[in-house]
Amino acid sequence: MIWCVEDDASIRDIEVYALKSAGLDARGFEDGSSFLKALEAEVPTLVVLDVMLPGVDGMELLRRMRESARLKAVPVIMATARDAEIDKIQGLDTGADYYLTKPFGVLEFVSCVKAVLRRCETPKAPRELRLDGLVMNPDERTVTVDDKSVQLTYKEFELLRLFLANPGIAFTRDQLFSRVWGEDFIGETRTIDTHILTLRQKLGPYGERIHTIRNVGYRLEGNVHES
Repeated sequence: MIWCVEDDASIRDIEVYALKSAGLDARGFEDGSSFLKALEAEVPTLVVLDVMLPGVDGMELLRRMRESARLKAVPVIMATARDAEIDKIQGLDTGADYYLTKPFGVLEFVSCVKAVLRRCETPKAPRELRLDGLVMNPDERTVTVDDKSVQLTYKEFELLRLFLANPGIAFTRDQLFSRVWGEDFIGETRTIDTHILTLRQKLGPYGERIHTIRNVGYRLEGNVHES
């Protein structure tokens, strides 16, 4: 869903209509307050944000989005009549992905939105991660060793996925806690070591690829292929 925040009703209607005509879902907001209220319940795919708004202006809205963990990755196109270079620099430095100066044509507007969507699209995760006969399918959450299914616990699976996605990288135990258990998890070193031990056992000969790095942590050795 693309959100257009614009106080001029005629411009807002044109933006929403143009996007819907292009096959994109769109919704309009007349001011920053209604926009902020809607953000409490939903995260848009992209925001077209006017700078000159009543109440909370577009630059402040952009600043708040970039300071929010939920919203900081949402692409934002600044659409404004301001054409001074300093205004564009301020918008881009605050975190805007593109700066569109009014007046602009409908085709230019739609093309800009589509271009930013493509540029900010999250890369798809690989369907499989392969280390010789060890194969992981992240979407199906399956692991096979030499064509035989291996049953892993949730944490074992996440540990293996982290290793396969980063072959040759040494992870400290603190990093493994943070990446797999979460930053707020409070545990002991023994927790990591125990999970690594059982993971090695379940992976058979491939368990030997998980090396212990003395005084550091663990590292997976080998050439991992994505498909």
